[in-house]
Amino acid sequence: MIKLPVDFNIEERRTQATELFKEGYNCCQAVVLTFADILEDNNLSSKELLTTIASGFGGGMGRLREVCGAFSGTVMMASFICPAVDRTDKKTKMENYALVQEFAAQFREANGGSIVCRELLGLPPGVMEKPEPSDRTAQYYQKRPCAEMVGNAAAIVAQKLIDQSK
Repeated sequence: MIKLPVDFNIEERRTQATELFKEGYNCCQAVVLTFADILEDNNLSSKELLTTIASGFGGGMGRLREVCGAFSGTVMMASFICPAVDRTDKKTKMENYALVQEFAAQFREANGGSIVCRELLGLPPGVMEKPEPSDRTAQYYQKRPCAEMVGNAAAIVAQKLIDQSK
């Protein structure tokens, strides 16, 4: 549970996020940066912070079956490999987005042509699932290609890291 300051105010956070976006941060950065002070005050370790940030992306973002969680992990890693932290630096933003697009092309090639969870799993459009995660049984792993996609995603990132270290 995240501890909030006593003066925490929704409208101030709304305004801050809007201002950060107008300053040039991308939409995701603007939302997350709005709460940076709270995250810092809660003293999360690197592993806890990364696990926390990534936790809502499983199941195609909270079992919405939208963008694949494994692909979302490659996007997060693209942000570490090629960070775009200076909101005024269009060149680094372009390089970051280019890497994300490169990862998307590689992920699609390795996983049947999509980055969308529902499509990768062959699920019908428009079906809303309950938020309860699936039990990780032998049957689950037999019917879901997710473990292979996770491995493919990690291999894509690992190859990029190797290529950059040369």
